[in-house]
Amino acid sequence: MGGGTPLHYLDVIRRDYPISLHGVGLSLGSAEGIDAAHLLRVREVAARVEPGLVSEHLSWSAAGGVYLADLLPLPMTEEALEIVCRHVDQVQSAIGHRILIENPSTYLQFQHSTIPEWQFLTAVAARTGCGILCDVNNVYVSACNHGWDASRYLAGLPANAVGEIHLAGHAVTEHNGCTLRIDDHGSRVDEAVWALYAEALRLFGPVPTLIEWDTNIPTLAVLIEEAARAESALERARGAGHADAA
Repeated sequence: MGGGTPLHYLDVIRRDYPISLHGVGLSLGSAEGIDAAHLLRVREVAARVEPGLVSEHLSWSAAGGVYLADLLPLPMTEEALEIVCRHVDQVQSAIGHRILIENPSTYLQFQHSTIPEWQFLTAVAARTGCGILCDVNNVYVSACNHGWDASRYLAGLPANAVGEIHLAGHAVTEHNGCTLRIDDHGSRVDEAVWALYAEALRLFGPVPTLIEWDTNIPTLAVLIEEAARAESALERARGAGHADAA
């Protein structure tokens, strides 16, 4: 692996802070298998930064040797479940690290899907020993788009498998007379998502949390304010845990 300024900064940061390594390109749901060269690069990065957490998405992004640069939805079927589990086992064996699988935001469902998404994630965790990265914003976005019950989704996840939480803002648009929510990471976290986050912390405890903001980047003050709100919710969750233990 090469060097350069970005990796130098990463080496400095990791001396004092644990790194969460988050992937977008392994294409765990691809029927064509894991790209060996990409997996090798992930392994090299993981060996260098020794991350505290490693995560990827429940999605696919490659077909016919072409990388599609998107996190595409899977049919929730037994066949897809077997493929994802096989690939998770392969990745965990290659990098020597337990990984977390993130629930995606989705805008369509396959008619032949037979397994609710939360049950699919739970099955992957049970069969492979991986963990779950619960993106609360994605839960809310997908629940609104498909008519799911977001609270039921959270309650259906195994609490001991959830190792990280993501939050983000999303856009709301109208399409053919229907309201569609788009996970664009371009605004403040929605109030409904904050409420769902509090629910997630009650279920899973004070899990490490990341707020994603990739477009329409605001001032630093706004970012700090959003992070402080998440930290306050985590502190309340920690206090509730201490009280329960007492």
